Amino acid sequence: MKIQFILILLVNVYIGYSQVGIGTTVVDESAILDIPSNSLGVLLPEVTNLEQNSITLPAHSLLVFNTDSNTINFNSGTAVLPKWEALNPNTTVTSYLGQSAKYSNTDITSNLNTSAESSIPLFGQENWNDNSSLYINRGNTLVITEDGRYEITANISIASGTTSGRKAPEVYISVNGTQIGSFATTGYMRRANGHESTSLHCNEILELRANDTITITTILTANNGTVTMRSLGSSDFYIEKKS
Repeated sequence: MKIQFILILLVNVYIGYSQVGIGTTVVDESAILDIPSNSLGVLLPEVTNLEQNSITLPAHSLLVFNTDSNTINFNSGTAVLPKWEALNPNTTVTSYLGQSAKYSNTDITSNLNTSAESSIPLFGQENWNDNSSLYINRGNTLVITEDGRYEITANISIASGTTSGRKAPEVYISVNGTQIGSFATTGYMRRANGHESTSLHCNEILELRANDTITITTILTANNGTVTMRSLGSSDFYIEKKS
């Protein structure tokens, strides 16, 4: 009888520390629990906010499905001080890597050489937009609707619009009204010997958040006088989702 008890105890200890497979005899080496299926899912306990917050000493990383917020929640805190967070907040991913949009100017009259910052009107013509839910044009700005890394390129061809010389506006990318990344600048337009035009170029890969607003900003850095985009379609804006 004692021998049988010892054998049962040893078996129970083995099972307690072994991997478990449901519906399979081959358990993945990295899994403590392996439930293979191509037609069924795992159903988590469904709880309300009140029920979730009433769980006694919830383990760190404990999972539940919260029916009030319609999210899978996990405890990122401790059992004594739980902190419930959504594993997948209520956002819908609609984009794919490589989706891009391109715009070009239809404005050749706005002055880009002002003492106060101004947004360059680069979005007059939509050349293409792979995902109009991801890239939303609002006047002289572009709103992106998903987190990620984005490559942004702006090419601005400019020309002197007055007889005054030595004009040199500076250009940069702004996110939510704040300058990000490098400045695009060049030697001034001398307004002599035919030197009345030049071009400015910005290229950055930026970590952006959903609903960030992007503008290409310009400001005067040398002499006063009107500077405009050189001709229709001579300036453009390109954006691509990289990750």
